[in-house]
Parts: sequence; C-alpha cells; structure tokens
Amino acid sequence: MTTAAAPAAKKDKKFKGVVVVNRENCKGCGFCVEFCPLHALELEKGYNAKGYHPPFLAKPELCNGCDMCGLFCPDFSIYGYREKLDSAAA
Repeated sequence: MTTAAAPAAKKDKKFKGVVVVNRENCKGCGFCVEFCPLHALELEKGYNAKGYHPPFLAKPELCNGCDMCGLFCPDFSIYGYREKLDSAAA
C-alpha cells in the first residue's frame, strides 16, 4: 500500500529581512546585487550624488537578512539584518 506524501505546511515567518543602504557612499559596483543569494536586490535607475546607481531592496518578501550584501560591499555602504516579527500580530 502506497500513500501520497502530504504537502508540506508553509512555515510562519518569525523574522523579516531588512536592508540598509547608504546611498551617497555607494559607488554602484553591483556586488551586493550579484551575490544576493535570494535575488532580492536591484540597482536603482536613478543616481546618487556621485553619479552611481545604488542598490535597493526590490523584493523585500524574499530578503532573509543574511547580510551577504554587506559582506561583499567594498565600501561598507549596505548591510542586512533580521527583524523579529511580532507573533501577536499573526
């Protein structure tokens, strides 16, 4: 007798990822976008004061706050962190 596996229940998220960008310090190298494992970042179409395209969190629902963006940024212009979600709001 074979039984079909039940679909996995979707886990409730206990945290959300947050990304902080220092737009004016960014030189638009794109390392953060390239190395984001979840592809949550993109470069802005607009420019900062230096004439570069800084990154932004294009898909916040994908971000898990792993800080890979910050680890690869040569200018320390971006970092990510995890913010605990209020369980009472669920």
